[in-house]
Amino acid sequence: MAITRMHEVTPENERLVDLVLDYSRRRILSSDTPLDKPASPAELTRLAGRTIDERGIGAERALSIFEHVLAPACITTDHARYLSFIPTAPTKAATAFDLVVSASALYGGSWLEGAGAVHAENEVLAWLANEFGLPATAGGVFVQGGTLGNLSALVAAREAARLRVNLAGEEPPARWKVVCSAEAHSSVASAARVMDVDVVAVRPGADGTLRGDAVRAALDEHGASVFAVVATGGSTNFGIVDDLASIAALKADYDVWLHVDGAYGLAAMLSPLGRDRFSGVEHADSVIVDPHKWLFAPFDACALIYRDPEAGRRAHTQHAEYLDTLTETADWSPSDYAAHLTRRARGLPFWFSLASYGAGAYRDAISNSIRLAAEIADEIRGRDGFTLVREPQLGVVVFERDGWSKADYDAWSLRLLDEQRAFVVPSSHDGRPNTRFAILNPRTTFADLTGILDSME
Repeated sequence: MAITRMHEVTPENERLVDLVLDYSRRRILSSDTPLDKPASPAELTRLAGRTIDERGIGAERALSIFEHVLAPACITTDHARYLSFIPTAPTKAATAFDLVVSASALYGGSWLEGAGAVHAENEVLAWLANEFGLPATAGGVFVQGGTLGNLSALVAAREAARLRVNLAGEEPPARWKVVCSAEAHSSVASAARVMDVDVVAVRPGADGTLRGDAVRAALDEHGASVFAVVATGGSTNFGIVDDLASIAALKADYDVWLHVDGAYGLAAMLSPLGRDRFSGVEHADSVIVDPHKWLFAPFDACALIYRDPEAGRRAHTQHAEYLDTLTETADWSPSDYAAHLTRRARGLPFWFSLASYGAGAYRDAISNSIRLAAEIADEIRGRDGFTLVREPQLGVVVFERDGWSKADYDAWSLRLLDEQRAFVVPSSHDGRPNTRFAILNPRTTFADLTGILDSME
């Protein structure tokens, strides 16, 4: 019995499961969960005490420590006034189904082991591909986040370039290069470091938008060494969408892979208020969008979609004797399409929520964020002592409090969190401090935002 104690259905484990499910239900259905805030290591050590020993402290005590000590030291990312970075706001259905994914002991890496889960995920990926104007043959995989999505897409892009060079009997360049905006997400540079390739950072226009003429100049300068162009479909700092149409038009003259990093913003295509900004994405060779951002899924999920999934499979399929039973078939195994092998079926919470509520609910929620961003931008523009840094395109509003230094923003931000009023951290642009509202949660209100502005008076 001692050996199987942790795995058998016993009164102890029945009690443990009941405790966890009761806590989860209370948390999911809570309407007044506080923002909470971090604590120091010393404070957590004092309050939590020693939790790991040979005998175990028991489920009741462990859960109590989590609920009353550890969880309150984590900021609640789905709070309506969590407005920093890019928030998350998972639906009740998606959060609840995340429990089901773990409870079902699903493996999402191969069709052989998880055909039902992969089928459901692929239906969502096909729906997204259709929304983005990609062909019916497009497909991909849900990965951990945008960083791994961008890395995996760029690895596939370089592999395609290598294959093209080999087939043509040409010499490969001394250094491969990727072209992107100077305001592209940091994950592009991170991927380049991992891949040991160079980044050609092109300065966008004054409005933050990268356009085709600037990309053309970079392609002419760096020639065949460029294996990919990364366009941004909603930058993290400003929510700016690059001119995808003019960049995609370059594919007629240059044999280069176009990847669209839409981790945050590409979801705006679901809204009639945002769709037109993404004209040209239908010509991309690969795209990413993160459901744990504006598609209201829990952490962590990034949809990576290839125009030609076989390009992803060529680049990423791992080969080993024990994997032959998987790789020697034509089955759709998600592990073949990104830089991973073992894989949680992380697309299922999004699938369940989308199936439960319908796409229209998503369109309405995303449209609400775009409208609210425009409304609060108008408010900021009309207030004395405030400067709107750029006109918002999606749901990110960046502004300055005139005369404030970085220290002023820091002190104000800490005070907001200490008072549990909001989580709004300082940012900067071109060396000037500012702050920003990342509006994503459908429960965020205009009154929430004006109240935060009032705190800066």
